[in-house]
Parts: sequence; C-alpha cells; structure tokens
Amino acid sequence: MFIKKYFEEFELNESRGTRERTVTEADIIIHAEQSGDFFPHHMDEEWCKTQPFKKRIAHGTLIFTLAIGLTADFVNEVSMTYGYERLRFIKPVFIGDTLNVSVTIKDKKEYKKPQYGLVTELVETFNQHNEVVMACEHILLVNKRDI
Repeated sequence: MFIKKYFEEFELNESRGTRERTVTEADIIIHAEQSGDFFPHHMDEEWCKTQPFKKRIAHGTLIFTLAIGLTADFVNEVSMTYGYERLRFIKPVFIGDTLNVSVTIKDKKEYKKPQYGLVTELVETFNQHNEVVMACEHILLVNKRDI
C-alpha cells in the first residue's frame, strides 16, 4: 500500500503493530549463507547443547532483518530511511519463535534542510511470550507538507 504522510502528520506516541512471523531453521541457514556467519551458536545443535541456552539461536542480524521487514507493510512516498540507532538484541530468538513488532513515534525534530524533518520510531520486536527480543530506533527523513 502506498501513502503520503508528511512530517507534520506524525504524532508523538502514535503506534502501530505488525503481523506475526515464525523463525524457521531455513531462515537461519539462508541468513548464514548470505551473511557468511556460520558461528556454532546458529549452526551447531550439538555444540549448543553445551552452552547456556541449550539450543541454536537466530542471528541478531536476521532478527533485525525480519523485524524491519514486518514493518514494511506500506510505503510512505514522502519519507525514506535515514538510519538506525541504539540497536539491541535483548533476548535470544530460537527456531519456532513467533515475532511481531510494535512501532511507536518517539521523537520529531527539524532537519538541516528546511523541507524535511526527522522522525524517530522506536521499533520493538516481541516473541510469542510478549518479551522484547530486539529494539532499535529507526530514523526517517520526511518531507514537510508546506515547503
């Protein structure tokens, strides 16, 4: 879906949720192949049995990718990603965990070019137990309506 939501239209504490997505073994294998990260924490089930979590964990970068993908259910034609900050992997994610994401408008501020503003979204990823497993700030460069 395509929308046009200008800087002036974003409201602090406005939030939205996403659909769910279950992490699969195939997700981990494909991500390892794409990223080159074959650390045993992700790939070696027997080795993981000797570690604190006792089972394989998903790559943090995979969880970030899945979470941001879940938020991409619409395209705002008057904004673009400016970057991400404060990325944290709070709890491990395992094969079979089901994720969903909450996006909350945390901050709005002026940008150095007056035709734009910066909108910061708090992106929180939850597992099926409603525990936060990943959080970050997504910064958007958003057109202003009247400039």
